[in-house]
Amino acid sequence: MDLTKIENPAFLKKCSLAELKSLSTEIRNFLIQNVARTGGHLSSNLGVVELTIALHTVFDSPKDKIFFDVGHQCYTHKILTGRAKDFSTLRQYGGISGFQKRSESVHDVWEAGHSSTSLSAALAMAVSRDLNNENYHVIPVIGDGALGGGMSLEALNQIGSMQKKMIIIFNDNNMSISQNVGALTYAFANLRSSKIYTTTKNDVKKILNRNNAGKVAYDMMNAVKETVKKNVVESSIFGEFNLEYLGPVNGHDIQALIRTLEAAKSKDKPVVVHVMTKKGKGYKPCEEDKEGVWHGVGPFDPMNGRMLSTLPRGHLSWSSVMSETVLNLAKENENIVAITPAMIQGSKLEKFFTAFPDRSFDCGIAEEHATTFAAGLALEGKRPFLSIYSSFLQRAYDQINHDIARMDLPVVIGIDRAGLVGEDGDTHHGVFDISMLRSLPNMILAQPKDAKEAQNLLYTAFMQDHPFAIRYPRGSIFYNTLIEYTPIEIGSWVAYNETDSNKCIVISYGVDVDRILSKVITNKMDVCIVNARFFKPLDENMLLKIAQRHLPIIIYETDMLAGGLSSAILEWCCDQECSMKIKRIGIKDKYVSHGSLLQIKKENKIDINTLFDEISIYLKEKE
Repeated sequence: MDLTKIENPAFLKKCSLAELKSLSTEIRNFLIQNVARTGGHLSSNLGVVELTIALHTVFDSPKDKIFFDVGHQCYTHKILTGRAKDFSTLRQYGGISGFQKRSESVHDVWEAGHSSTSLSAALAMAVSRDLNNENYHVIPVIGDGALGGGMSLEALNQIGSMQKKMIIIFNDNNMSISQNVGALTYAFANLRSSKIYTTTKNDVKKILNRNNAGKVAYDMMNAVKETVKKNVVESSIFGEFNLEYLGPVNGHDIQALIRTLEAAKSKDKPVVVHVMTKKGKGYKPCEEDKEGVWHGVGPFDPMNGRMLSTLPRGHLSWSSVMSETVLNLAKENENIVAITPAMIQGSKLEKFFTAFPDRSFDCGIAEEHATTFAAGLALEGKRPFLSIYSSFLQRAYDQINHDIARMDLPVVIGIDRAGLVGEDGDTHHGVFDISMLRSLPNMILAQPKDAKEAQNLLYTAFMQDHPFAIRYPRGSIFYNTLIEYTPIEIGSWVAYNETDSNKCIVISYGVDVDRILSKVITNKMDVCIVNARFFKPLDENMLLKIAQRHLPIIIYETDMLAGGLSSAILEWCCDQECSMKIKRIGIKDKYVSHGSLLQIKKENKIDINTLFDEISIYLKEKE
């Protein structure tokens, strides 16, 4: 079948079982070949091919609401809803998103890049349906990792109470990004063991139904089975929430899936369909991955699984720089502990977890819990390093505010993937954390321009007694392990190329500082560059010096303008009753789409060329 000719999933209802099986093979090969070119979430999508086909065979999208938690599992859904022809643009600038996107298709009824939101949304849809006297099915697909999130459990509590008709697909592969952790993992393992019982029942039924005596025997055995099911299976996590349970069912057996989904469809109350899948199904490197390496990938060679992009010589990812430094510091300070909400591999904490298993804590997909857990450890004398992606940090704002900052606890927060992240798009851009954290009393917030400064900032953070957040971007940087760390004065900035003949001043932070400085020096521009490495506190002494020079100032930031560095400086100017001629470059009041960093910076007029266009205006004015 030519997948690019698919316009909607209605054709599936006319397909034979053999055709559906063949289609699943074609889609799996299509995904491998296309993601190999564009990058994307591979393992999670390979695992739900048959499940997605079965869902679209049994239900009628978009009337019936089918959506995925987390949204990165939607690639097969996109293919079946007419977007295979666009897969060469997956996650590319102007192309289709790697997540469900309401603006892309009427079949995308919910969109999310973070986990555990689907059940709340599903209940809302079911309530709205009934209030409007409408008739459609609501089918959220949620992974076992996402079910451990607090929002999921809160939603299950209300779903079990309200008893609105919906079908919850429990996609169980014992993985989130990497292997799951927590007590729920063991509860789900007990449910999986009931598969043997279900299979035995079906086999016995075939034998005993051949005659009347056999039927009587089967009925008696079935009664026993139902009793066991009630006492063993339904008393599990789902039974405790007053939800009917079907399964487990083989998530790669299309016939069994269709049969089970049809049964669930007939229920007039909430039902959980337990589907067992294999993450990465059909591609050996993905199937064998236990660390989450193949969860989200860049371009690779599909023949051998070799990644096409490699780090420059001497470079490490920013995540690795931070984790290596924390590891080295932890060797000298036994109170340093590391915490992650299910991102060991992404945050590059594998070495720390191996070296200090008793001082390493994976809290699962539970950012709020991980944050308060860090606060509790700090309260008892430990020095936690909480590594968390910027966009995930948003979910823990209350805990940072209430549990860390308010009690002035010395938690070091590593804000990974800060700034624009490129192809993952608006759900994952880490551009809000500066404005989130800058307003919190007791909080120190900084960003290094290079690996040396990163190491010294971490050293400084562990040497003081207040909440200290260090943001760092996706990507890599040249790295040498420091033999000796040097503390950095908190709130201090650094000025470069500072002369009496300067024509203007550029204030920036992070890796852009050296990029701007290099171009200024190469082109012999009389411009002072300030590394504003602390967002809070500001370097008020340097700001006073800058104000006294009466030069034009450009504040260059690739995060949100609202609440960002330039906002902080303008607030300071107002409080000091001083005036400065300031030009601000940053992200205006909008969500930034997906694409390469170069493309989306240019689109939003926050690229280096835009900055130097502004610099050239001031240089000409001073000639």
